[in-house]
Amino acid sequence: MNMDRADYQIIKELQQNSRITITELALRVGLSKTPCQVRMRRLEEQGYITGYTALVDHSKLDLNHIAFIQVTLNDTSSKSLAAFNQAVLQITEVEQCHMIAGGHDYLLKVRTKDMTAYRMVLGEKISALPHVLQTSTFVAMESIKDVGI
Repeated sequence: MNMDRADYQIIKELQQNSRITITELALRVGLSKTPCQVRMRRLEEQGYITGYTALVDHSKLDLNHIAFIQVTLNDTSSKSLAAFNQAVLQITEVEQCHMIAGGHDYLLKVRTKDMTAYRMVLGEKISALPHVLQTSTFVAMESIKDVGI
């Protein structure tokens, strides 16, 4: 599918507010309601839009502590990477996990209540993941932009 300006604008608007009405969405992207709805459904059906989610206030959930962890594995064979990938999916405190290029193999974003909870997650969960050789932690002091386009 070739996407045009309207398709990109639909995606951008839905990223800003996925609960926007189709009428308001159509107005913002410069289409009438029916063509806008058809495009939105097509973007969903073709996998450009994979789902909708709620943004939450982490302070109200008492989950203000964010740490980024660089993980180095002792083995980067396909089998070892697959084992790590499968296991890291089971750790609920890991919000994001990215395989990266450079001196480390993965970058994880971990959200917990506080440093004590983070130390438990690091020591008992992340360090116990398959093939973890070493980790380096960077604690976020302030979030400037947490969700965006």
